[in-house]
Amino acid sequence: MDERETRWPALPIAAWQDFFWGAFDLATSRFSGRPAPQHPGGVPNCPDWVMHEAYDAEVSSAGYWPGGAEEGAFYSYTYPEPPGFRDRDLGVPGAFFDAGLGEFLLPYRTVREAEDPEGLLLAFLRATFRAGAEAGRWPSVDG
Repeated sequence: MDERETRWPALPIAAWQDFFWGAFDLATSRFSGRPAPQHPGGVPNCPDWVMHEAYDAEVSSAGYWPGGAEEGAFYSYTYPEPPGFRDRDLGVPGAFFDAGLGEFLLPYRTVREAEDPEGLLLAFLRATFRAGAEAGRWPSVDG
């Protein structure tokens, strides 16, 4: 990471293999340390109380979803979605915001075919976290 980049404090981070939402996602989450407004619920096949518990704190999640796109997709979202988040230009080739899902996507095929797959994926993960943290005005080490 470039030393000029804003650094966020060592926030609680969770990583898991997620069967919870009905798909096998590999995901990681970072939290701002602040509570989030109650999730509105209404997610198909998921009781509202589960969504209330799962999203009781501001979170930036990213991972791989094998059900997205032809070969799966990498995804990233921030809850609650801060104003301007979906409109951010990530500067990452092939990445886009899917309004139906409410998250940024980067198709696996795009990563697989890239000259520097690891670099492209890392750029996506950094850019989406930064977009959510900046738009949501998350606390940072730099103040």
